Amino acid sequence: AERFVGTVRRELLNHAIVLDDEHLRRLLGEYVAYYHEDRTHLGVEKDAPVARPVERRAAGSTAAVEARRRVGGLHHRYAWTPAA
Repeated sequence: AERFVGTVRRELLNHAIVLDDEHLRRLLGEYVAYYHEDRTHLGVEKDAPVARPVERRAAGSTAAVEARRRVGGLHHRYAWTPAA
């Protein structure tokens, strides 16, 4: 538990101004979702606790990398998107 609290402090609370308890709950909810779904962990071989498939660009494709905002833009997840 202490390691998780330290991670939350370093990766979230040191970079955000919390306005009230409702704002803190929303930030923590978004961060916990990011922590389980997107953030890599050494203990699970650089994968997220909720495993996700590896996204590969199609051969010969002109796909672009898209940054998907997480935790209000504090963190990002990157994915391939077809070029327009």
